[in-house]
Amino acid sequence: MKSPVYLNALRAFEASARHQSFSAAAAELHVTPAAVGQLVRTLEEWLGAPLFHRGTGGRARLVATEAAERALPDIRAGFDRLSLGLERLKEGSASGVLTVTVSPAFAAKWLLPRLERFQHAWPDTDVRLDTSLKPVDFVAQRIDIGVRYGAGNWPGLTAQKLMDEEVYPVCSAALAGERRLRKPADLARETLIHDLSMDGHAGFPSWNAWLRDAGVSGVAALRGLRINNSAAVLQAAVDGQGIALARSVMARDDLAAGRLVRLFPQIAFASPLAYYAVYRPECASLPKLAAFRDWLIAEAKA
Repeated sequence: MKSPVYLNALRAFEASARHQSFSAAAAELHVTPAAVGQLVRTLEEWLGAPLFHRGTGGRARLVATEAAERALPDIRAGFDRLSLGLERLKEGSASGVLTVTVSPAFAAKWLLPRLERFQHAWPDTDVRLDTSLKPVDFVAQRIDIGVRYGAGNWPGLTAQKLMDEEVYPVCSAALAGERRLRKPADLARETLIHDLSMDGHAGFPSWNAWLRDAGVSGVAALRGLRINNSAAVLQAAVDGQGIALARSVMARDDLAAGRLVRLFPQIAFASPLAYYAVYRPECASLPKLAAFRDWLIAEAKA
């Protein structure tokens, strides 16, 4: 088997095994399902053994054979090394495309307002933002670096802390003046805005937790407006729709511009979660990644 076909066939096999589907593998590889199936059959013919237990029906799920399952970790590791090798060929400069994964809210409220400074410092590096709340596969989706919010533990990734975070109530200046909110108990008569962007994540700050820490009772902490995007939570507060429990990193620029005001500043509530720059450890020395990581750290300290 010629080497280009061999590599293509291995790629088709690995993607088909991961997705358990020729169709899904084809979508990832930007070819037709028939092409993926033919590449896998070519590999099977060369090996003289099947790679999948094929079910019946057009949508039957592919199940790798025991021998194929044993080989997959080595094949994936090989592709990882090949990808890294290609990156190493470009190590002479920080030019090229840098793919960065962040949440939509973090992009809108923190990264995008600052990104021009990175582009000014590194004009030969084009930044491609991948915004998603779902975990991404850094290898399959060719992600260079990301910013994640959590406890700092993501398997297979180096996590370097950027910013701790405080959580506090905020609202528009007009609403604060109109309602005369002097103490936390005054929240009992207000609409609370809830951030559901990481609902269910252990440690994610909630109104219940903040009120409990502030020693406040008699407030219906579960009622109000519920939104699954942190940027939209803050915008709802800017628009006077209620009191939001803000994350300090997200709210920083709105507070500085006077679009929001912090309520009850005497009450400090630190989030157990923080923001981290995350990347594959074997890619840490790549110039464009290192440049962006160092820039993130400097911006976070500013």
